[in-house]
Amino acid sequence: MPLRMPQDKRPQKPSPGLLPNALRQTKTFLMQRFREIGIQPATRHGQNFLIDLNLQQVIVDAADLTQDDVVLEVGTGTGALTSLMAQKAGAVVTVEIDGHLFELASELLFDYDNVTMLKQDALKNKNNFHPHVLETLGEKLAEAPGRRLKLVANLPYNIATPILSNLLSCQYTPHTMVATIQKELGDRIVASPRSKDYGALSAWMQCQADPEIVRVMAPSVFWPPPKVHSAIVRIVVNEERRAAVPDLRFFHQFVKTIFIHRRKFLRANVVAALKGYQSKEEVDEILAEMDFAPDARTEQLDVPTLLRLTELVRARVPGWEL
Repeated sequence: MPLRMPQDKRPQKPSPGLLPNALRQTKTFLMQRFREIGIQPATRHGQNFLIDLNLQQVIVDAADLTQDDVVLEVGTGTGALTSLMAQKAGAVVTVEIDGHLFELASELLFDYDNVTMLKQDALKNKNNFHPHVLETLGEKLAEAPGRRLKLVANLPYNIATPILSNLLSCQYTPHTMVATIQKELGDRIVASPRSKDYGALSAWMQCQADPEIVRVMAPSVFWPPPKVHSAIVRIVVNEERRAAVPDLRFFHQFVKTIFIHRRKFLRANVVAALKGYQSKEEVDEILAEMDFAPDARTEQLDVPTLLRLTELVRARVPGWEL
């Protein structure tokens, strides 16, 4: 929950629109505040702050926030993006692992009654969100009928993949995810079959959502600047497509397994994935039923084909698990 301060030390709540110059996340503002507090950006937490004010607004606009939305933000930072979202969304749950930044953001966000701040790791482990984060989201979603979940965040590079991937496995399905991530990761999310970036993450996202790259960003729009280009991605969940996947968990696990060596022949990958469950001859029967050529490679399979293959394996090998 937000930290409480004496009445005379509370910051004035910004008016709707862009923040006052003194509170806007520019390089000058950040360097001055960090110098006052005596801290530096923590590389272990992937702290690269977006200092282009127009791009902050692009992120908020891409999320198309309304009062029906509960926003999950992972990486509060100084609270600049949080405050912009709080002016539009019904509720914002923002998570920050760094204690210094949590204190700093608490000052800016104090008067936003619809913001809930959590000082912790958003993830329990690489495959699961922290239960407290999910519990808080559930409470906010239940506060009003028709509320929907959206992820909007400047994600630290080191947790971007598990955040985006795991949220699609949670009990609270997001309506939309808008995030700044490493461009290379964005390319993987939107990649097409037979391309160099196509893989398990591409299939997992595209089997249930429509992803797009909204904007590519140079390192100079961040402080400190990362060593690579970034991208704003927008991922809108397609409920009809998602409902057409009979077992999302099985599909996710199976596709990850056969894409470990995606450039190898498909047969070799499926044999390795089903080792101990199916003989090579039985794998050949599965592949023959799908009419795959002997030289078919995993990277060539589009999402509908992967779904058909997964369901055939699930029917033949009901006890299979990673």
